[in-house]
Amino acid sequence: MRPILTLTTDFGEGSRYVAAMKGVALSIAPDLTVVDISHCVPPQDIAAGARVLVEATPWFPAGTLHLAVIDPGVGSDRRIVYAEIGDQRYVCPDNGLLGLLAVEQKPRKLHTVSEAEYWLPDVSRTFHGRDIMAPVAARLCSGLAPERLGPAIDGLTPLAAARGIRVGQRIEGEVVELDSFGNLITNITAEMLTGVPRDLSVTVECDDHQTLGIYETYADQPPMTLIALVGSGGALELAIVEDSAAIMLGVKAGTPVVVRW
Repeated sequence: MRPILTLTTDFGEGSRYVAAMKGVALSIAPDLTVVDISHCVPPQDIAAGARVLVEATPWFPAGTLHLAVIDPGVGSDRRIVYAEIGDQRYVCPDNGLLGLLAVEQKPRKLHTVSEAEYWLPDVSRTFHGRDIMAPVAARLCSGLAPERLGPAIDGLTPLAAARGIRVGQRIEGEVVELDSFGNLITNITAEMLTGVPRDLSVTVECDDHQTLGIYETYADQPPMTLIALVGSGGALELAIVEDSAAIMLGVKAGTPVVVRW
């Protein structure tokens, strides 16, 4: 099978910066299969990038190399790292991007990307995705041993993101993302909801809006109904059946969400 390289960035769809990274990678490893996971991560939103990686990358064939560039600290002393987590491989800034993946599974191998011989000859202070990470990722896909990238390290920078809190018969969280359907994704995980009833004794509140019960599918309620359910990413979400909750409710990321029973 041809080696697979995936790309996740906050550059935006159609960005010339994405094209430049692909050009570098394919110049070094022409047999690569390059897959775009997403380039619509909100600008500099490390937590959103971490959610993309934890939900998408584990589904790829073992040994896939995932290159992620959400890098507000580019040009600073933040590290660039190579990581093996589960059966997947990653190259990205060490700024919390791998924080959710590392919580689910302890990394098997971690190295800094510090040996400049595997970078492009001229490195911009503002585009390490093109000049450092893309050439390193391509060389890894071509068989470069990760041990040659730089010293082994013991751990990763954790993700600095708000987490839901469960106290008694109440869970407090917030909306962390609006997905492409307009559903409101929260930081209340399925694990936090363990033992919580799924019947109408449960109230889910978001801003001035309220719904009763936690359901299994969107079709469990009629069209235009506000519904709460655990989505495919393993988090509680709020949706308007057959419409956009983001538009209908006018809710943004950061809006508090409370579950009580």
